[in-house]
Amino acid sequence: MPDQKSSTGIVLSGGGARGAYEAGVVQGIMEVLQPTSRPFDVLCGTSVGALNAAYLAANAQAPDMNAAALSELWRGLDVSKHLKLDMRGVLGWKRDLSKDDEKRPRIVGRALLDIQALELVVRESVNWSQLHANIRRGIVRSLAVSALHIYSGRTAIFAELAPGASFANSKDPRRVLELGEIEADHVLASAALPMFFPARRVGDGYFCDGGLRFNTPIAPAIRSGAERLVVISLLSQEEVPLGDTTTEAERIHAYASPVFLIGKVLNALLLDPLRYDLQVLERFNRLIVTLEAVLPSDEFETVQAMLRESRGLPYRKIDTLVFRPSRDVGRMAREHAAKLQSSRFSSWLLARMANLGALWESDMVSFILFDSEFAAQLIELGRGDASARAAEIEAFFAAA
Repeated sequence: MPDQKSSTGIVLSGGGARGAYEAGVVQGIMEVLQPTSRPFDVLCGTSVGALNAAYLAANAQAPDMNAAALSELWRGLDVSKHLKLDMRGVLGWKRDLSKDDEKRPRIVGRALLDIQALELVVRESVNWSQLHANIRRGIVRSLAVSALHIYSGRTAIFAELAPGASFANSKDPRRVLELGEIEADHVLASAALPMFFPARRVGDGYFCDGGLRFNTPIAPAIRSGAERLVVISLLSQEEVPLGDTTTEAERIHAYASPVFLIGKVLNALLLDPLRYDLQVLERFNRLIVTLEAVLPSDEFETVQAMLRESRGLPYRKIDTLVFRPSRDVGRMAREHAAKLQSSRFSSWLLARMANLGALWESDMVSFILFDSEFAAQLIELGRGDASARAAEIEAFFAAA
């Protein structure tokens, strides 16, 4: 692969257990490129995408960023350990206190799932010291993760920057930039999906899943200086038809199900916004090309100066390479969960949810199915989707 001439970012969105697909796509990209130097120097993630981004940043000293090892991390998930119901958490009986301040809880709120096993994955799978070293050395230009500050309702962008790197802060009052070292608590806060995982304290505030209001962190990647973006969505390419083959009785049953409703809410909050974000980006790309073509250079610079004053950053053309699952991940989750055999209540519940009869209800299952076999399916789907677009990948990076 030729030496990188421009900054290239990767944007990793949230989606719970669907995040294994991101690992598969990244591995597939590396298999196509066989890189001799890292392909990404700006990494941005929200929710589970924050974990994947942190892992890649901690392995950026390797040309392929140890992408295959990230896939193996996902393959190591065990539904019996990583999907445990926590009845004490549901009832609010459990109170986890930090060691440094016994008066202030580290996690707060009721939660359906036990966070301990997944927290161990985040803390131990990422070499945090190596991550900071890679950023100090400039191997990684920027790592940014997003989380929602519960009290204010503002999105915090936690960013760790290399020496000499900059982040063009937004003037949007709904966004706040927090510069400093990224640690496990930032990632866990970004992934603290309400109802499923408890909110988490970072500094003086409590945060939850950044995907609730800012799931696809395209803007932080651009504001970190990325000129080209690889964006991985966790919403399948398949459009859900207005009509289907289910009976009216089955549809009414689905509409009345809280599982169905929760799944659709998660889709709307965590997955759907990407399409709109990409449409906006494409419109701005076309606008910039048109303005450059029709305006004299001094007038074009006047427009850019106005944009710098109003939004902190001028518009510029951003090339993108977007990946989406070529299969319906919800359907895959339903088919897999229906086969689960376990004495544990969580596995039984997943199988029961998958067998309720409405295919739509599998949307929720796909977010919480932290299972090695399901992860392996998503990884292979991601690798296959990348391999099928090998020529596009090579052309995209050849232009960098």
